[in-house]
Amino acid sequence: MITRRTLLKSTAATGMVAAIGGLSAPAIAQGAKIKLGYVSPQSGPLAAFAEADNFILSNFASLDIAKNFEVIVKDSQSNPNRAAEVAKGLIVDDKIDLMLVASTPETTNPVATTCEAEGVPVISTVAPWQPYFIGQQGNPGDPGSWKPFDYSFHFFWGLEDVISVFTAMWAQLETNKSVGGLFPNDGDGNAWGDPNVGFPPVLSSKGYTLTDPGRYQNLTDDFSAQINAFKQGNVEIVTGVPIPPDFTTFWTQAKQQGFNPKAASIGKAILFPQAVEALGSTGNNLSSEVWWSPSHPFKSSINGMSAGDVAAAYTAATGKQWTQPIGFVHALFELAVDAMGRTSDTSDPDQIAEAIAAAQLQSIVGRIAFDGAGLPPFAQTNVSKTPLVGGQWRLKEGGGYDLVIVENTDQPSIPTGGTMQPLG
Repeated sequence: MITRRTLLKSTAATGMVAAIGGLSAPAIAQGAKIKLGYVSPQSGPLAAFAEADNFILSNFASLDIAKNFEVIVKDSQSNPNRAAEVAKGLIVDDKIDLMLVASTPETTNPVATTCEAEGVPVISTVAPWQPYFIGQQGNPGDPGSWKPFDYSFHFFWGLEDVISVFTAMWAQLETNKSVGGLFPNDGDGNAWGDPNVGFPPVLSSKGYTLTDPGRYQNLTDDFSAQINAFKQGNVEIVTGVPIPPDFTTFWTQAKQQGFNPKAASIGKAILFPQAVEALGSTGNNLSSEVWWSPSHPFKSSINGMSAGDVAAAYTAATGKQWTQPIGFVHALFELAVDAMGRTSDTSDPDQIAEAIAAAQLQSIVGRIAFDGAGLPPFAQTNVSKTPLVGGQWRLKEGGGYDLVIVENTDQPSIPTGGTMQPLG
């Protein structure tokens, strides 16, 4: 396949393409219109991840810097095939300069894979780095075959971080260390339940036993098999990474069938207030990872607003409670502005990719830099890790829930608001 990068490299060798730095100033300073594609799951079972998209896009459009950009937005419909299809359309029909994509491997991976094949730079987020990186390899089971990407860059935390946070939360409680795994047959579930890079080896090393009933299909309507397995295993802690409607089904059936663990630390499904509110009072003290909150001590590089300011602005504009993806989707546009501001020719994908790779950005989600910090060698080129803490949903007087940070051992600069409490 002759990609745009291959063509640019060959023409550059014959002097037909200007060398990097050949222009006197970055393209943004020259007023060139830069096309950004943005893909997220705005409909379907993952739609909660994109709930704040319109707010973030409107805020970005209101900034003076936005006059240099055209943002073309597409809905993946929570479908990997659709995600790849709209990505190809943005590249071929809209001729974007840079792709941005957010929210779960089912969205990020097909978009990033399409961009890599087409030689178009892409920045992704809101998916643990292992399913992003390993999930796109030709042979995910053979680490020796894994290769870095030329155009794909990703910022988020990893499975090692969420495992550390979850086990630290559980250590605050008295339990029998028996854990039940709720892992779906998708990019996240297969990564979390992986016997080599997922939860199983770390839990074993920390003295936990894991009951894993196997992978189930998303949008399952009967979790009796999982509940029975957890009962038989005397499970007191549940963890996993179901999509929001599936956890609602599981938790409702667990209560109906008399399964009452002491802790349930769930990725993905209970990140959002409305998902917990759908459970009524049984959502109290459910726990999850917290990637971003109003109390995170970071501010935006493009408008100077703090995390708290942005969360408050979202509530004022929409009447809704803040959600975690706000910070990371905002940061996608921060990194796009930062990289394009350091690119002299924004029609050159190589220059854009090199600018992204050289980022040293203090963003609203923390520092973004592809310098390999905290990562194994194979992922250091393409991934930047961001902070992670743990929180619990607490029922408020008068209804609704607050997400309270209860574990920050790995990130002490992010303040806690309480300690871990048992369910029930």
